[in-house]
Amino acid sequence: MGTEVLVVVPAADLELASLEIEALFAMWEKALSRFRPESELSTLNRTGGEPLAASELLFAVVATALDAARATGGLFDPSLLEDLVRVGYDTTFDAVGSRLPKTTAAPRGGGGWRRVSLDRTRRTIALPSGCGLDLGGIAKGMAVDASLELLAALEIETGLVSAGGDLAVCSPLSDSRVWPVAVGEDGDQVMPLVRGALATSSSARRTWRQGDRRRHHLLDPRTGEPARSGVREVTVAAATCAQAEVAAKAIFVLGPSLGPAFAKRHGLAASILDEAGRRTAVGPWPAPVGVAA
Repeated sequence: MGTEVLVVVPAADLELASLEIEALFAMWEKALSRFRPESELSTLNRTGGEPLAASELLFAVVATALDAARATGGLFDPSLLEDLVRVGYDTTFDAVGSRLPKTTAAPRGGGGWRRVSLDRTRRTIALPSGCGLDLGGIAKGMAVDASLELLAALEIETGLVSAGGDLAVCSPLSDSRVWPVAVGEDGDQVMPLVRGALATSSSARRTWRQGDRRRHHLLDPRTGEPARSGVREVTVAAATCAQAEVAAKAIFVLGPSLGPAFAKRHGLAASILDEAGRRTAVGPWPAPVGVAA
C-alpha cells in the first residue's frame, strides 16, 4: 500500500499482533492493489463491462466505496483510475518521476461510479465500459479498521494501528491517558484520541512533474485534474478510518471555504491547512499545542 504500518500494543501481545496484522495487510494488498496485474482489482478493471464474481473482500470494499461516493455527492470518487493514469500516477509512487511527458489527453472526470452494478445475491460486480476503479485510500483505511477488529478477536484491548495517513485506536492507554497523536506536516499539533480514527489527505508528499506541470494524487472528480482548492492538507477525526478517509478527501476537494461546512454538517472534527499556511480547526478539534519532548 506504499506505506509502513505501525502497530502499538502491550509488549506481551506485540509478536502475535504484528504477525496477524502484517498478514492482513498482505492479503488486502494482494487483492486490491491496482499496481499488481494479478490482483483481483486489476482483473475487475480488465473485465470491459462483464460481471465478475468477486471475493467477499473485493465486494465489501467496492460496496463501501460506492456508498461513500453517494454520501458525498461524488466528491469522493473511486472511479478516477483513467485520470490518475493520464496525469502520470500509473505506477507505484516510488517509480513516478519527472520522465513523464506533458499529457495531451483530455480529462474524463468522475461519475463513473454511478454506473457500477453490484449484484449482492450473486456477489458480482460489473463496471461500465471504460471505467476503472482505484481503491487505494479507502482500502487502506478499511484495512486499519479491520486490524482493530482483529485485535479485538485476539482479545487485545489496547492498541493503535497506523498506515501512512490513516490511524485508529481501540481504547485508552492502560493508565487511562489518551493517545497523544501528532498530526500536521511538521507534527506541530497533538490530537488527544481516546478511541476512533484519524485520516489525513495532503498534496505535500505525493507530487511529481509531468512536463511543466506539478501534479499530485488527489483529483477533483469535477475536473479530472489534481485538485486546486487552495488546501494543502486536511486531517479528520471520525469513528472509523474509512469514514475519516472519505471525509478528508471530500473536504480537500471542497477547499477552505466550503470544506468546514461539510465537516460541521456531518458532525466531524477537522483541521484544514490552506496553501498560505493558515490552519482552521473545525468542530471539536483541539487548540494547537506543541508536541511534548
